[in-house]
Amino acid sequence: MTAPIPRDIPDLPALPGMPRFLPSPVPATAVVAPVRHPVAAAYRVLVALVGAGAVTVELLLSSTVRTLSYFSVQSTILLTLVFLLSARRAWTARRPLPSALTGAALLYVTITALVHHVLLENAASPFLLTGDAANPTGWHAVTAHLMHTAIPAAALADWLLLTPPGRLHLRQAATWLLYPLAYLLFSFTRGELIPPGTTGRYLYPFLDVDLHGYKNVLGNALLLGLSFYALAILLVALDHARPNPTRHRAKTGFRLQPPVG
Repeated sequence: MTAPIPRDIPDLPALPGMPRFLPSPVPATAVVAPVRHPVAAAYRVLVALVGAGAVTVELLLSSTVRTLSYFSVQSTILLTLVFLLSARRAWTARRPLPSALTGAALLYVTITALVHHVLLENAASPFLLTGDAANPTGWHAVTAHLMHTAIPAAALADWLLLTPPGRLHLRQAATWLLYPLAYLLFSFTRGELIPPGTTGRYLYPFLDVDLHGYKNVLGNALLLGLSFYALAILLVALDHARPNPTRHRAKTGFRLQPPVG
């Protein structure tokens, strides 16, 4: 004989909220095996060695302070350090450097190349270099070619052929301009500390206050800043539009077969 069914069934307790998933203690490398990129690592080490060699030769041939004051030398040093760190991470299968840093280094050496070839070596430019700076000889010619042409081209090749796309972001473009702005202030400060009439008081013709005055130099700086910002946006757009040169098929233990029937 069964027990009678009670008429008043007590209310069931409210279901507690869904439990929050705890963070997994399993590292990501246990799920996805890290991938080394020895070719990218070797290439970046080679470019970094060339950049370090070019800067070293310039330091041995010229005044240390004057050499380190050039935008081209500073951008080459930054790219050299970034490529060395990036090569180490590619060799050890670690996560790549932040795109804000690698994108900045790429932008600055690209600016170096464009300013040199469009403004300083272009016969139609009002800022054409003259004298020894226009026609370097010996090792100066070698280092000038490396820092203004070969190294920027190598950095662009690394970005296009050895770096996955879609890592640069539009919000980074404005931040990248902080360094050119700081260099402008550095150029003004350096010029004020050097006595008037001294050769090389201003390192670039478009920043020469003695020739153009502060008003015209600030106008040149504004136009250059807008051009640099447009270049940064172009690099971001190309980064999201270009194909992925590093894509590889994942290796799994099975293959999906088409359905039967």
